[in-house]
Amino acid sequence: MVRGDASPEQQARQQIDHQLAQCGWIVQSYRDMNISAGPGVAIREFPLNTGFADYMLYGHGRALGPIEAKPAGHTLTGVELQSAKYTTGLPATIVRWRQGGRRQMTCRSGGAI
Repeated sequence: MVRGDASPEQQARQQIDHQLAQCGWIVQSYRDMNISAGPGVAIREFPLNTGFADYMLYGHGRALGPIEAKPAGHTLTGVELQSAKYTTGLPATIVRWRQGGRRQMTCRSGGAI
């Protein structure tokens, strides 16, 4: 549910929280994170070496990649540079998902997934 008094960025995050939950992700704050809570966990405001990702997605306890959220209608041109630095900013202590040498994903969203 999106609150009417929220800023555009807060509204986008509320929508994304709701959409992630509808898709089966367990959405948590960083302070309360438990990456073993289920097969898919989305952590809000995840700290990285290069800043904060709006969300970090975990699958079966391994980091899949960050989501950079923007308000609906915000152009995503140029945001790929911001989200790309998140994958290089993952702390070395984070267990990453890799298969066949592939790197984790990055995702950008303008209020909808």
